[in-house]
Amino acid sequence: MIIAVPREILPGENRVAIVPDVISKYVKAGFEIHIEKNAGLNAGFTDEKYSAAGAKIIESVTDLYSGADIVLKVQRPLEHPELKKNEIDLIKGGTLLITFLYPLFHFELAKKCADKGINVISMDMIPRTTLAQKMDALSSQASIAGYKSVIMCANELGKIFPLMMTAAGTIQPAKVVIMGAGVAGLQALGTAKRLGAVVEVSDVRPAVKEEVQSLGGKFIEVETDSSMQDAGGYAKEASEEFLKKQKELIFKHVTEADIVITTALVPGKKAPVLVTEEMVKNMRPGSVVLDMAVEFGGNCEVSEKGKTVKKHGVKIIGEPNLPSLVPTHSSEVYAKNLLGLVTYISKEGKVELDPANEIVKGSLITYKGEVVHPRIKELLK
Repeated sequence: MIIAVPREILPGENRVAIVPDVISKYVKAGFEIHIEKNAGLNAGFTDEKYSAAGAKIIESVTDLYSGADIVLKVQRPLEHPELKKNEIDLIKGGTLLITFLYPLFHFELAKKCADKGINVISMDMIPRTTLAQKMDALSSQASIAGYKSVIMCANELGKIFPLMMTAAGTIQPAKVVIMGAGVAGLQALGTAKRLGAVVEVSDVRPAVKEEVQSLGGKFIEVETDSSMQDAGGYAKEASEEFLKKQKELIFKHVTEADIVITTALVPGKKAPVLVTEEMVKNMRPGSVVLDMAVEFGGNCEVSEKGKTVKKHGVKIIGEPNLPSLVPTHSSEVYAKNLLGLVTYISKEGKVELDPANEIVKGSLITYKGEVVHPRIKELLK
């Protein structure tokens, strides 16, 4: 079977779905690798490195797609700027497409793929189970996003992070508040602590308190009776009453912070507003807010997607694709997630999709011309 990897066409996307280091493993498993010319260049991987690892470089993206049995991508299929065709139209029926489709938000794309006979596995729907850990691309990318968020905030803040004693007096450490203690939030916490900041973390799930404390953070606790985590390990949508309590409690913490990083996402829903304009107004001038959920509606009321804006003297960063700003390592870990999945669902170089398998069942969106994922089917009604 031929695995094809195109160059990503979303503006600002620097990642690539395969890196030279994993190619020998695919070849050993019985696959042939075709990669579009210059597909890995923005992530620091040259065509020479791919060729030396055993991949075949394809000049024409049309040829690449027409010869593929499996297509590995980072982003969902989009309109190709040069060919003026959607990538779905370039992929032949019967091909397996593995990418971040985000079908809970882009369910119309799932329908288009089904109509074309393209089988789709969406990496954002991989179940968060022990068995699926090495395929968990959401976590691997969120971890890098958490790190980069702190570096970007440090760059915008007019203060240093650590406590510093100088002949001219003592400089107090920066105070960082992180909303959400998922993978991204915990990585942001660890990074901010290593830089010397005092870090406070808020999360709707009381169960994460120990994790926060073990990394040296202070947990901002909101009393709640119900578990705020679903069976898959994701945060559940919070009730209005809970969000009101949370806003009241964190108002003080946010307005005293130098940096606020928000990471709260609920799959398939608009991101909850955690930082209101009123909070931003009451923050100290020169403070920084980074809204990691800006692509899905935003946790900050006044963030703007793709922009860093200044509101009420506060800088608000609305970068929608943080992992793409660290493309070398983001691509390396994503490529290993994909390798873990492809080798799991294949035998002797042939992919065998078993819709009854737990991992396949959770992430298979379309199969044999139909939308098969129950949640996506429901959205299309």
